[in-house]
Amino acid sequence: MLAMKKEKKELPVTKGTGRTKPWKPMWAGVLVALAVGGFAVRLAWATSSLGVTTTILTGPVVLDDIHAQSHTPDHTAVINTRGFSDVYVVHNRIVPGGHTGWHSHPGISFVSVKAGTATEYHGDDPTPSVYPAGTGFVEDAGRVHLIRNDGSTDLELVAFQLIPYGATRRSDEPAP
Repeated sequence: MLAMKKEKKELPVTKGTGRTKPWKPMWAGVLVALAVGGFAVRLAWATSSLGVTTTILTGPVVLDDIHAQSHTPDHTAVINTRGFSDVYVVHNRIVPGGHTGWHSHPGISFVSVKAGTATEYHGDDPTPSVYPAGTGFVEDAGRVHLIRNDGSTDLELVAFQLIPYGATRRSDEPAP
């Protein structure tokens, strides 16, 4: 059997140390700079919340496939998921004049208005929806929205969120 001699690659020497350093492609630095720059631009375009206190009451709680249904003569509900999901229950308190900033969620949010009045704006619809205490709404995945407290008392929202496993619960979005 013939032994093949492996050629040893010469590594560049760090000046003055006599030690070799591994070669790093120039493009790695360029790619890192682009990634950081892109992240900074997204942050610059995103809208921050104002006067919001968010408390995660529970979650993430991991659930496997869901195939749940309820049928009565006056009501039908069906929830189906494929793959793992994270479930959160979140309490948001928004001071008068405050808002959530433009954002979206990767899954469905079931929102109940516990106190105050919520005014919800959508990026694709100029007409806001108004929800007083005791009412609620469902927010579809990926829909860009902002919730504002135009009232004179604190707005309290409780949301049940069903999102894909491991996904970030909320994504800040640029103003439409």
